Amino acid sequence: MSAILLFPAGLLFGSFLTVVAHRVPRGESVVGGRSMCPACGAQIAARDNVPLLSWLWLRGRARCCGERIPVRYPLTELATALLFAATALVYADDAVMLVLGLAFASTLVAVTLTDLELRLIPNRVLLISAVAGVALAAALDPSSLPERAIGAIAAGGLLFAVALAYPKGMGLGDVKLAAVMGLYLGRSVGAALLIAFLAGSLVGLGLIARHGAGARKRAIPFGPFLALGGVAGLLAGPEMVDWYLETFS
Repeated sequence: MSAILLFPAGLLFGSFLTVVAHRVPRGESVVGGRSMCPACGAQIAARDNVPLLSWLWLRGRARCCGERIPVRYPLTELATALLFAATALVYADDAVMLVLGLAFASTLVAVTLTDLELRLIPNRVLLISAVAGVALAAALDPSSLPERAIGAIAAGGLLFAVALAYPKGMGLGDVKLAAVMGLYLGRSVGAALLIAFLAGSLVGLGLIARHGAGARKRAIPFGPFLALGGVAGLLAGPEMVDWYLETFS
């Protein structure tokens, strides 16, 4: 039942996250002002701002000027809805992790959008997410705070070392995102980082195979790979950690 309820809530919140991803890097307010068409500046009517459905009804084009509406908007709304529903299914019996998981999933969606579009992970988004994570954990599960602090320090420290060794391949935004991931995931952040590095390596090797040595000069944002690892850590992190410990210990 919670998954069924959270799916439409995810659609709505996914729409809000597209606003966050667009406005925060540009220093604009995310709570003030109506939605505007990015092509012609016309105000978007409420009927044309219904998550996913309006894009389908309008066939991907703005009513005001006919410009194509980027497909990332409905995809973001749908992805957020699926993440919310999946989190509800995994943590149906754990209200604490459900609340933390929804906040964490929202963070991952927002930073993925900004990193893909602008090669930027906004400090403001990470700061709000970190404060929310600490506040929620302190209120709902204070005994988990030491593990979460260790996860944040370990994950952030590891990526900071990578950034020092290879500054062109790892930005400080990635370092901060890893620390936030550790805060939310605790010990499961190790599995999340492993997935992120494996996915990034596979994509990098694929680009080298396709484009040759020139692929090394291509800038590939690492934030989306961290977000992918974060989703894996959120939905299956404890199981992956337990499997590793049982297999190699």
